[in-house]
Amino acid sequence: MADVVETLGNVPLFQGVKPKELKKLAGRMQERTFSEGDAITTEGKSGIGFFLIEDGNATVSVDGKIIRTLGPGEYFGDIALIDSGPRSATIIATTDLRCQGLTAWEFRPFIEEHPEVAWPMLETLASRLRDAEKRG
Repeated sequence: MADVVETLGNVPLFQGVKPKELKKLAGRMQERTFSEGDAITTEGKSGIGFFLIEDGNATVSVDGKIIRTLGPGEYFGDIALIDSGPRSATIIATTDLRCQGLTAWEFRPFIEEHPEVAWPMLETLASRLRDAEKRG
């Protein structure tokens, strides 16, 4: 679990969250496995959750073009924890994949039970919005 807590701390959405709360969040995550070739997310479709990769690899593609490969210690779907908007990319397991996952419907009760996590997340989202507005 230590690696999961450390990795959560590297996720921009959770960067302001204290290690004690990250450990509680990690305790809510469940192992999820995908077989080679499985589509974990599909661009344009709604997302079901957030995943930290523990073992294996996956490709990320946008408009059918592979833009990067994900491996152990990397993550995807953090914004899907907050809104059910469309996924920005398709993610395909290129090997058997073992992840720690959390769905939006599991995350919301966690935030309600641990409101001290919400404020740092709001600050991070506000910062990301400001950055996006500057670029746009």
